[in-house]
Amino acid sequence: MPKRSLPPQAETIVTSLRNALPYINAHRGRTFVVVFSGEVVADTRFPHLIHDLALLGCLGVRLVLVHGARPQIEERLRARGVEMRYQQGKRITDAAALACVLEATGSVRAQIEALFSLGLANSPMAGARVRVTSGNFVTARPLGVRDGVDYQHTGEVRRIDTESLRRYLDGQDIVLLSPIGYSPTGEIFNLSAEEVAVAAAAELAADKLILLVDGPGVTDNEGRFVPEITLDGAEELLRNPGAMVEHLTGQLVGAVYALRRGVGRVHLVNRHTDGALLLELFTRDGSGTLIDPGAYDDLRTATIDDVGGILALIAPLEAQGALVRRSREKLETEVGCFVVMERDGTIIACAALFPFAEERVGEFACLAVHPEYRRERRGDLLLTYIERLAKMQHIQRLFVLTTHTAHWFQERGFESAPVEALPVARQALYNWQRNSKVFVKALI
Repeated sequence: MPKRSLPPQAETIVTSLRNALPYINAHRGRTFVVVFSGEVVADTRFPHLIHDLALLGCLGVRLVLVHGARPQIEERLRARGVEMRYQQGKRITDAAALACVLEATGSVRAQIEALFSLGLANSPMAGARVRVTSGNFVTARPLGVRDGVDYQHTGEVRRIDTESLRRYLDGQDIVLLSPIGYSPTGEIFNLSAEEVAVAAAAELAADKLILLVDGPGVTDNEGRFVPEITLDGAEELLRNPGAMVEHLTGQLVGAVYALRRGVGRVHLVNRHTDGALLLELFTRDGSGTLIDPGAYDDLRTATIDDVGGILALIAPLEAQGALVRRSREKLETEVGCFVVMERDGTIIACAALFPFAEERVGEFACLAVHPEYRRERRGDLLLTYIERLAKMQHIQRLFVLTTHTAHWFQERGFESAPVEALPVARQALYNWQRNSKVFVKALI
């Protein structure tokens, strides 16, 4: 029978699903903390965000959501004629204001829970059966008196009940945190939603902290969007912000705090773009600004002095057959193609890029991470770094030969290919007895 071609729209859907699959696999079982303001809740497109979050939950992402309620609180304060008082960007919460805070946050929480419960047959959440759990997971303390100002019932996070959070996340519940905290003596405190989210992400060692912000994320001094910065880059922006981050200072402070305490990555996502969260998580280019802890360790081009450290790192993998054996002499001639990650004078990870300039192809080789650091995504950092180097050399495709880690590369966009897809010079060196699998990833 003749082959039937898909209609353009159907073909686009199929292609998008195929491209998203590696990210779906990578995100399953990961813990994401997502924080959004009361302005997001008040937006007419808020139900779309809830549907997107429900989708993440159905795909196996462990979700902790933190909501704000500033406009909802202010609406109640105005209705009751209660004065709004702020100092250093923080609300001074007296007894009358606290009553409005509790009413507003309770209403917002109920609204969110109701949207997650929506299961109509013609809705995006039909049959989703999403469970949402909320409770007194946040222990707080008062801000007290600062610069002569008594903040009264405004507080700060003291502790997050991570044991309870993990228990609910293990049960596939979505955990919902409000910007409210409780003291051991029964006092109630008004908190910042972002501070709650940052504290929860840090104490859970979350894989991602996602902040929905006004605007596309970080922009440079010419107004151009910046899709990715390192942790060191974020700290530099806070030291010399200029015009590029003046509206994101609080978020960047929180991002730096979270990354320094073990959170995997931080994403700043435009709250005004419908579907931006899904684009950020399931497409190669994303939609917002990613803040990556890549500069936490010294990631650099290897030198001859690193040969001993590289050999010690790769020796166990060579013994297992995961890597091809390299002599010291061979490594010394190739060392300029290696990048290494160093911590406290020890090489803890390495990888190599061997370019084939005429074909505009590069080999990603000899990826090794010390066993004590394999749960901290250093392999991903090395791959990202190698991809950048490859693009700078006008390389259009990366290939890898592997016997043990095919799934890892497939989850990161590499596709299976025949040996004939290798550059001719590399084909001549292919070890048929080793029978390595070939995977290729396009970089453009």
